[in-house]
Amino acid sequence: MVADAARTPRAGLASAVEEPVRRSQATVWRRFRRHRLAMIGAAILLLLAVSAIAAPVISRTSPYSIDLSAYQQGPSAAHWLGTDSAGRDVFSRLLYAGRVSLTVGLTSVAIYSAIGVLLGAIAGFYGGWVDSVLMRLADIFLAFPVLVIIITLAAMFGPSLTNLILAIGFLSWPLIARILRGEVLSLREREFVLAARASGASPRRLIFRHLLPNAMAPIIVAATLGIAYAILLEAGLSFLGLGVQPPTPSWGNMLSDAQSLAVLSSMPWLWLPPGIMIALAVLAINFIGDGLRDALDPYMSHR
Repeated sequence: MVADAARTPRAGLASAVEEPVRRSQATVWRRFRRHRLAMIGAAILLLLAVSAIAAPVISRTSPYSIDLSAYQQGPSAAHWLGTDSAGRDVFSRLLYAGRVSLTVGLTSVAIYSAIGVLLGAIAGFYGGWVDSVLMRLADIFLAFPVLVIIITLAAMFGPSLTNLILAIGFLSWPLIARILRGEVLSLREREFVLAARASGASPRRLIFRHLLPNAMAPIIVAATLGIAYAILLEAGLSFLGLGVQPPTPSWGNMLSDAQSLAVLSSMPWLWLPPGIMIALAVLAINFIGDGLRDALDPYMSHR
């Protein structure tokens, strides 16, 4: 009897410490799958990713191969999307450019999401002066336009793929940090967190075991939409000559030929394909973001 009485409080405490029941992966997937635009976006993004990865197999020519005899030729059997001002195959460069543009989006978002999650979780959990310092730091970063700062950094350190990824990654974390801080603030007084505190859980365990898993839904959505923003930012900077530098192809620097009125009017194969690819990638990612938002929303099942 004594042993049973001793086990009962422990069992009750263990039960109280358990995190709230999370939505199963099957449920989230089922809701996501019902979102038609999200599924279309996922299919388009998967196609773009596979085309970029399999570029050496799909393309018949090197994206760096120069043929001055094929200078700005239109689409043909030899060059499906024509050639650019250096005689390079546009189709081949379009495929390889997908690698660069998608890499910029994924890597930069991974960097600033990691920074934002860490700082946001610390600010929300500890509160007080820690929260004030970190949020004022976020306000400072938000006070300056990212595009202007990246242009300044490109002028100081030179434009390159690595510099662009690092600049976007280290300048864009405040939004993620603020979202996660708000989620943690709302969760830290919940019963399962208070029970975990009572059981002697360390701050590290509370943050990474109990708070973060229950606060990641809006972060996943924000990070997904951030990929589209990073791709657009890279395209704009590369178009201006401040991002990825030729001969390395990216969808942005492929559009630089469109600065000429003659190219815009008579050579659409030079600017239309990369423009379409940027539009498709951004739309697909936005559709996926909308689908994830609906799938991860606990109230969607009641609508």
